[in-house]
Amino acid sequence: MFKGGMGNIMKQAQAMQEKMQKVQAEIANMEVTGESGAGLVKITMTGGHNVRRVEIDDSLLADDKEMLEDLVAAAMNDAVRRVEENNKEQMAKVTGGMQLPPGMKLPF
Repeated sequence: MFKGGMGNIMKQAQAMQEKMQKVQAEIANMEVTGESGAGLVKITMTGGHNVRRVEIDDSLLADDKEMLEDLVAAAMNDAVRRVEENNKEQMAKVTGGMQLPPGMKLPF
């Protein structure tokens, strides 16, 4: 009886691992946009943290360089934060909200 129960648990863990791998692949291709300066600077990156696009409003090109650099940094930080939030939400859908430690692999 114990043996059958353990086998069922392992099958469930393997199915969850397969779902997690699928979601991780989907996350890597998702795009998220961070912005600063009320949308004057936008950075789009993938769930894998690869920057796809940087958009700078023309009105900023005549302004001082230091302000533009600050806005780009802020947009980058916003994009990273949004990617992390999105990744966490997507993984929670697979794990049913169960918080797994970073790097934890299933089956155990």
